Amino acid sequence: MMKKSFLFLRLLPLIALIATISCRKDDLISNDTSITLSFSTDSVVFDTVFTSIGTVTKRLMVYNSSNKRINISNIQLGLAEASVFRVNVDGVSGLNINNIEVAAKDSVFILVKATIDPRDESNPYVVEDDLIFLTNGNQQKVKLVAWGQDANYIIADQVVGNFPKFRIVADSNETVVWTSEKPYVVYGYALINSYGTLIIEAGTKVHFHDKSGLWAYVDGVLKVQGTLENPVTFQGDRLDQEYKDIPGQWDRIWLMEGRSGFNHEIDHAIIRNGYIGIQVESFLRATSNQLSISNTVIENHSGIGIFSRLFAIDASNVVVANCGNYAAAFTAGGAYRFRHCTLANQWNYSVRNTPSLFFNNFLLDSLDKPIPIPINLDFSNSIIYGSNEDELERELVGGADTTYLFDHCFIKLSDSWKSNTAFETSYFNEDPLFKDYALFNYEPDTLSPVIGKGKPEISAEIPFDLNGVSRLTSSDIGAFQYVPDPEEE
Repeated sequence: MMKKSFLFLRLLPLIALIATISCRKDDLISNDTSITLSFSTDSVVFDTVFTSIGTVTKRLMVYNSSNKRINISNIQLGLAEASVFRVNVDGVSGLNINNIEVAAKDSVFILVKATIDPRDESNPYVVEDDLIFLTNGNQQKVKLVAWGQDANYIIADQVVGNFPKFRIVADSNETVVWTSEKPYVVYGYALINSYGTLIIEAGTKVHFHDKSGLWAYVDGVLKVQGTLENPVTFQGDRLDQEYKDIPGQWDRIWLMEGRSGFNHEIDHAIIRNGYIGIQVESFLRATSNQLSISNTVIENHSGIGIFSRLFAIDASNVVVANCGNYAAAFTAGGAYRFRHCTLANQWNYSVRNTPSLFFNNFLLDSLDKPIPIPINLDFSNSIIYGSNEDELERELVGGADTTYLFDHCFIKLSDSWKSNTAFETSYFNEDPLFKDYALFNYEPDTLSPVIGKGKPEISAEIPFDLNGVSRLTSSDIGAFQYVPDPEEE
């Protein structure tokens, strides 16, 4: 018995040493570069609409999911003192916080505050920053988002399949009206559901965040009801002067097929600085409705101005200008009537290898073989012009009813097919002499050859130009009538 007690006493220091080493091993901070943080969310969104100067606080949890103790060497706000956000990490406040240790399988509690004056018109609509974490050389970010001005905010909250994130703004059998009282700011996609209708009244301003858009799903209906004095505007949410003419700031207006008698309608609108201005397509079935668009300017899009897939479009007094690819691309057949329209593409942000207007009459099957689809295309009293040698291109296959006509048009085209019967009293490769491409002014200048060259019978159907000027005494080609400057008279 004495020997056992003696042996136990001899082992006590060793046991204590092992316990001490074990504790120290648990307290060691790992430098393993494969360890990364995880977060309760990838974006802290302040979805409260500020109506006066105020502060709102949100919570963010940061997790160490590893079996090792780690040190977050730095947590900072990307915009530093310029940020409207402030953080508190486990009771420590600051713009730049160092050395936050997190035990294995433990977490850190962070409070994020935003303080904004929504009456400050110099604020962007969407205020963003990044909360940046540095751990063992790994940098990770959580986006911080708040609303900078008083507006109607449409925040995407649903995802279905591979569709973009969206929020329903007009549900089935519901008619919703957007008014001009306050701007609308869309973060994600604003969706018009099947059998829903969204009406946008004159003077309404709709601003889209990056990669955001407006989407009418199958059998949903969009009606844009602007006026000459108060058009409806669609553009990005950056109000800084340097963003005024920057393309690609948002995604697109996306319209799908609908029922007969339930047309999409756009009148007196300005659609600027997106990726695609308007995309119309038959998605689940061939459409029975059409897009009726008039007195509208679609300009400065990094992709395409109007893109269609097996659809019907009736357009008058429409300008489609300055796009990185096609001004208009009509694919997979359809029916298109464009009267007194101007397609003008002087894109200079990058190389453009596509024409202003392209059309074809087929879809490709799974083996890339064409499936012929009928197309009927009619351009009259219109301009198709730009900086490329050819601004009109077709790609047609046999087996489908295919008709196209360019009646009293100005067209940039060197190809020999301009001699065929599809062109009636049309003019080729003459500069229409717009007043100022750089300032997006596509009115005819003093010496423009389009003056007086229009077909009066067509002008009688569209008696006023995009500016409200009468065409009844002189029929000019394009969306605008020539109006002499006062100095010229």
